[in-house]
Amino acid sequence: MTDRAPSTVRSRDLIVAGSAGAFAACMVGMAYAAVPLYDWFCRTTGFGGTTQVATAAPATMLDRKITVRFDANVGGGLPWHFAPERTSIEARLGEVVTMDYRVVNQAARETHGIAAYNVTPLNMGAFFQKINCFCFTDQTLKAGEKRDMTVVFYIDPALARDADGADVDTITLSYSFYPQRDAPRPVAEKGTPGKGGRI
Repeated sequence: MTDRAPSTVRSRDLIVAGSAGAFAACMVGMAYAAVPLYDWFCRTTGFGGTTQVATAAPATMLDRKITVRFDANVGGGLPWHFAPERTSIEARLGEVVTMDYRVVNQAARETHGIAAYNVTPLNMGAFFQKINCFCFTDQTLKAGEKRDMTVVFYIDPALARDADGADVDTITLSYSFYPQRDAPRPVAEKGTPGKGGRI
């Protein structure tokens, strides 16, 4: 029995090492892509109670009414008081509703927060259409500042044709604000030479 030539063994080792490296790079790429892909999936399907984004009011409005409850929470480390102007309303399917939330920065310094949101029952996320929402941008409040934050939405009339929505009479819209360490900066400022930014 003869030993394999060193060049053959070296070639095999290089192929194995290259394959392992390519696999590792692929896994790292998939890890980075997982979050935006999951976010896209949730926004498209309403999975996990993720609401949809609308650009205009629907063409029709139905007589069926749904009670919409409003929930407000603040994560640890963010010294804000956050509450809806009303705890619930009744809305017709297709009716455009405007609701204000009041937020107060109780700290003696500027603070920054960002809102996460969902609706329950979770399968109603596909029918909850937001036209405008403060959750689309980071929020910065000066010391002691009070601010009214508005959400404009409607419940898609298509809910009336959905078998899973036949018995739904209440939807809860829940917001939670979480602290952001630094104020968001424009992309141009981050990459402007001579201002400490990277290109």
